[in-house]
Amino acid sequence: MSVLSNHLVKNDEQCSSDKAVVLIVFAFLVCASFSAVLLTPIPAMVDYLNHLARMYVLASDGMPGANPYYHAAWALYPNLSMDLLVPQLARAFNVDTASRIFLLLSQGLVISGALALERIVKGRFEIAGFVAVMFLYSLPFSWGFLNFEFGVGLSLWGIAFMLLVMELPWLVRLSVNAVFVSMLFAAHFFALGIYGATLGICELWRAWDRNAPHSETAFRLALLAVPALALLGAMQLTGGTIGFAETDWFFTFKLLWPFRIMSGYSMTSAATSMVVLTGVIYIAAKHGYLQLETRGLWIAIGFALLYIAIPSRLFGSAFADLRILVAAALVLPAFCTLAMPRRALRAMLAATSTITLVNLAIVLTVWLSYRADYAAMIDSFHQLKAGSTVLVGASGDGDDPPFHDLTEYPMYHAPTLAAAYANAFVPNLFAVVGEQPIQVRPAVRRLAVRIVGPVPVAVLTAIATGNTAPEVPQFIRSWTQDYDYLYLLGPPIANPMPKLLETLVTSRRFVLYRIHRAHQIADPSLEPSYFSLN
Repeated sequence: MSVLSNHLVKNDEQCSSDKAVVLIVFAFLVCASFSAVLLTPIPAMVDYLNHLARMYVLASDGMPGANPYYHAAWALYPNLSMDLLVPQLARAFNVDTASRIFLLLSQGLVISGALALERIVKGRFEIAGFVAVMFLYSLPFSWGFLNFEFGVGLSLWGIAFMLLVMELPWLVRLSVNAVFVSMLFAAHFFALGIYGATLGICELWRAWDRNAPHSETAFRLALLAVPALALLGAMQLTGGTIGFAETDWFFTFKLLWPFRIMSGYSMTSAATSMVVLTGVIYIAAKHGYLQLETRGLWIAIGFALLYIAIPSRLFGSAFADLRILVAAALVLPAFCTLAMPRRALRAMLAATSTITLVNLAIVLTVWLSYRADYAAMIDSFHQLKAGSTVLVGASGDGDDPPFHDLTEYPMYHAPTLAAAYANAFVPNLFAVVGEQPIQVRPAVRRLAVRIVGPVPVAVLTAIATGNTAPEVPQFIRSWTQDYDYLYLLGPPIANPMPKLLETLVTSRRFVLYRIHRAHQIADPSLEPSYFSLN
């Protein structure tokens, strides 16, 4: 009896020691992940700078010195979490600090939401937190899809609360659902879809598991749908929209995205991390260490079908199918049960921690490398005349995104900060009705575009020769007359149009030119068929 007691005490001590190690490692990974935001004044996330520029415009709207080309245009439509919160935070902090606080809040919501969901489902914490930290700088998050990240974190909390009240009276379920649907509608419409899809699948599983009457299941599903339908109806009545009706399928990428999703800056790291992670999951599942409960299997199948069926661009939101992968990675761990020997547990902990730290090291390397570039860009705004018009071009082919080197991508939207620092008009600034609450004023509305990357310098040169073609967008058709300055992003090249462009600033990743509107080049050898922005 004494031997058995000593053995049990020893096992308890080992278990407590393992839990302490796991907790310490998790806390370290969380702090390390947050430190990336704290150490960099402007995170080198692709869309972040564009969002930051919009925050400046919103924060100064209606005040003396506000940007003359944009004005706030609020309506009942989604994707507004950053726009609602950051200008309010900017009253206590500056816009840059308020934006980083929002980013940290979004990351905190993702991690805490994953933990809360796992706690509700299993009654304990196991792997969801580690997976959330691992995906904290996955492709859509590291590219700066900020409203989506905030919305995903909120949706995880919403799913957790709804599962908590799943068996309570219908009025309680309807009330909780209405609160989260309202918040998610304002935060991000795609995140609302993730929330609704997950809960809808859970309800279908419940009906199957309990052999529930069809009428009961229909009523429960209706309770989920009613608040969302009510908001959509109110949006239609008030003239609100959800982005714009542009839908594209790129089926080839559906096979590639799983191997690119883990990193927003290195395809090699992303593919390697996914192979390692897949191997760890396979080994753990094969030995029975990791099991997916039946409800989780239903959710996994549902997300897989959504991933296959959903367009790559939905309502103007790019990479819609890719976002499904992130959602699945954050939701499914809550429905997985982990039970493995001590050695296997430590091996799995080491593998997942290594993936997280390698990706974080890449993130920090890229972000820190851009500090000087962003500082040079901001300093260049002193060369701009206040209230000027600024065009953004690329010294290369301008592919969007540049998959041959993803570390170039964080520079794409840096010139949009001219809207904040020089009250300039920049056509690349996000101002899409139904997605952002700012609109372009009538004076420059013909130059406004929905979403566009830098225009290749070859296209600009061809237009400057007098060669135009029907497929050339309106905003650059007469760029030599409509814009005062040109930022040419990418490695500096020789001045492509010396008579038209005057070099003002040359930096490692961009060149700023003043455009002399009186000059125009003539070169009839360039044919109109040359134009392409793809």
